[in-house]
Amino acid sequence: MPFTLQLGDKAPDFELPATDGKTWRLADFAQAKALVVFFTCNHCPSVIGSDEVTRATVDRFKGQGVAFIGINSNSENTYPVDDFAHMVERMNTHHFPWVYARDKSQQVALAYGALRTPHFYVFDRNRKLVYTGRGVDSPRDTSKMKINYLAQALEEHLAGKTLSAPLTNPSGCNVKWEGKNEHWMPPEACDLV
Repeated sequence: MPFTLQLGDKAPDFELPATDGKTWRLADFAQAKALVVFFTCNHCPSVIGSDEVTRATVDRFKGQGVAFIGINSNSENTYPVDDFAHMVERMNTHHFPWVYARDKSQQVALAYGALRTPHFYVFDRNRKLVYTGRGVDSPRDTSKMKINYLAQALEEHLAGKTLSAPLTNPSGCNVKWEGKNEHWMPPEACDLV
């Protein structure tokens, strides 16, 4: 069985605390036409570099019935800056327009097969996977960006079209698994692991 979700797979359920003080479950997004679940964190240069493009994508599609939840599953023992307190601080600073939830046990990341930060999953109304992979083609430096795969997938899906690129390789830092990647390294080196 593949490690990461395959196209057509159902979204695994979750129950996670978020920076807004609520606990979020998959059912809380039941009214959404489409749901974007993405694995992210506080420190990765690919996350930080593409945050504003992700914001613009969320702003563009939220009004069309698309819901967004970012999930931080990184081990805070490996990267202390990825703990919940730093997530709250990051949201208070940047006011991102998505739910930002903490998967401290890493069970949700395992269920989805999250590979990197960021790693995006787009689910249809029935919560079947229609797109997985990267948000943009140059997440560290969006000035070099040629394609926003997430926006393209949402646009095509909402228009009822077959997705032209339903599967791309996520680009960014590896998810920091508990007990793995034990040695701390500077964030700029994290794409190398």
